[in-house]
Amino acid sequence: MRRITLVLVAIAASAFSVSAQRQQQQPTPSPQSASTISNPLVSSTKFGYDTFKGYLTKAAEQMGEADFGFKPAGVVADVRTFGQIIGHLADSNLGLCAAASGATPPATLKDVEHTVKAKPDLQKALGEAFAFCDAAWAGTTDANAGTAADMPFGLGKSTRLAILAFNSSHNGEHYGNIVTYMRAKGLVPPSSQR
Repeated sequence: MRRITLVLVAIAASAFSVSAQRQQQQPTPSPQSASTISNPLVSSTKFGYDTFKGYLTKAAEQMGEADFGFKPAGVVADVRTFGQIIGHLADSNLGLCAAASGATPPATLKDVEHTVKAKPDLQKALGEAFAFCDAAWAGTTDANAGTAADMPFGLGKSTRLAILAFNSSHNGEHYGNIVTYMRAKGLVPPSSQR
C-alpha cells in the first residue's frame, strides 16, 4: 500500500512539474483572452447558440413562402416540412430556455409547429423564441451556470448551462435538416454563403 501511495505521489509531482513548465513556455495571454472576458464559461458556450440562431434566422428569411410547406420527396409522412421545423425550433427553444432560466415563456406561443403555417408568422414566432432564449443567456453567469434544473420533455436532471448548451446542439441538429431542404431547393445555406 505504501509503495502504491509513493508511486501516485511521484506521478502527481511529475504531472505538476510538466504543467508548470508548459505554463512558463506559453506566451502571455492577450487582453482579449478568456481570462479577461466576463463569464468565460458561459460566453464561450453561447457562441454555438449565437451561430445557429443567426443561421436559422437567415434560412427562414431566405426560403420562399411557398416552400415553407416543402419536405423532400419520398420520405415518410411524419417528416416535418421546412415550416414545421421552424415551428418546432420555436417550441423547443421556448421549452428548453424556460427550463434553464425558470422563466415562463410567452403565452401566445404554444405548439407553434402544429398551429402556425405562414412564413411571416413562423419567422415572428422563431424571433420571439430566440428573444426569450437571449434573456435566459443574459441571466446566466459562470456563478449560476451549475444551478440544478430539470430538462423538459422528461429528459432528466441537468444544470442551467447544460440545458442551454443542449438547446444550441438541438438548433444545430435541425439546421442540418434545413441545409438539406435548402440545397434541394437550389438555395445556398447561410453557413455556406461567402
